[in-house]
Amino acid sequence: MTPKDVTKAGHWDERQVETMVLYSHEMKQNLKGFLIWFLVIVGMCFGCILLYSSVEASLSDMGDIFSQMGAMSKAFGMDRLSVATMGGYFATEIAMLHALGGGMFAAILGSNLLSKEEFGHTIEFLAVLPASRGKILAQKYLSMITYCILFQVIGTLCYAGGFAIMDEKVSAEHLLIMGASQLLMMVEVGSICFCISAFSRKNRMGIGLGVAMIFFAMDVMCRVVPAIEDFKYVTPFYYCNATDIFTEEAFPTGSAAIAVFVILISLGLAGFQYHRKDLQ
Repeated sequence: MTPKDVTKAGHWDERQVETMVLYSHEMKQNLKGFLIWFLVIVGMCFGCILLYSSVEASLSDMGDIFSQMGAMSKAFGMDRLSVATMGGYFATEIAMLHALGGGMFAAILGSNLLSKEEFGHTIEFLAVLPASRGKILAQKYLSMITYCILFQVIGTLCYAGGFAIMDEKVSAEHLLIMGASQLLMMVEVGSICFCISAFSRKNRMGIGLGVAMIFFAMDVMCRVVPAIEDFKYVTPFYYCNATDIFTEEAFPTGSAAIAVFVILISLGLAGFQYHRKDLQ
């Protein structure tokens, strides 16, 4: 159906159709990358859940050792949760891997959404669309949010299925809170990198990965070094830490409020720069 056909049918006008085409274009263009990251990260985590029964005996012997490793135990929450239980094994090992993989995926996606048009010399595609820069930015950002939601929701459902297959009981409340907080983390990391993309004319995937890795390292360090404990308000990996969630049973509302503020500021700066930018 062409834009004119849709207009005659009385559903959307041409401007709305073209805007929706841009969103669809971004979804299709990033589908392959999403599938690769999702299958690798979630596949590894799901496999670790299924392997639990084969390593359970070894973990029960090593649980006390892991809990007495000093700073290392504190950094990864093994001083509060035992890896000998499915809940502790999932929170200290699997959920951490999922969070890191999700953050890296969001960083790569966000850091390339706006700058790729100039870097790849495809800016002419946007120029012919009867849509404002604000709508272009909104549709690109919406595609990133969509993939973050898909990554987190489907991943959480897969892990719940893994627990059911292994006949292991893990708190559904903990799992939901973890999924929601990690989704917020992905959106925050993606938004920061989206803002970076608006200020650049080149592919900044490396910077995006660096942002995700620095935030992750900050989370680990601020848990073991008292002098930099306040960094927990900076890194989004702190409030989505599964060990904290599985032991405290509460959504970190204070840190979540800071995350929402960072997201709004990042999106606002991206919009400001994109509107004043000389696209070429």
